[in-house]
Amino acid sequence: MQKIKRLFTIKTKFEAFLVIYALALGATERGMVYMDQYPGVGGRLLALCCTGAVFMAGGKVLDAVDMQRRWQF
Repeated sequence: MQKIKRLFTIKTKFEAFLVIYALALGATERGMVYMDQYPGVGGRLLALCCTGAVFMAGGKVLDAVDMQRRWQF
C-alpha cells in the first residue's frame, strides 16, 4: 500500500510544476469550451474563473511541497 501511496505523492517542486501545468492545460481547454458555448461576457468570465482556479490551486500545491519539506527534516 505504501508503494501505491508514493506514486500519488508530490515530493519535489518539479513534480508540482508538472501538475500545475496539467491543470492549466485542462483549464484553458475548458475555458475555450465555455467561450464557445456562452459567447460574450459570460463565457469570458467563466474562462477567467477557470484560469484563476489554477493560480489558486498552484499556489497551494507549491506551499504544500515547501511545508512537507520543512516537516521532514
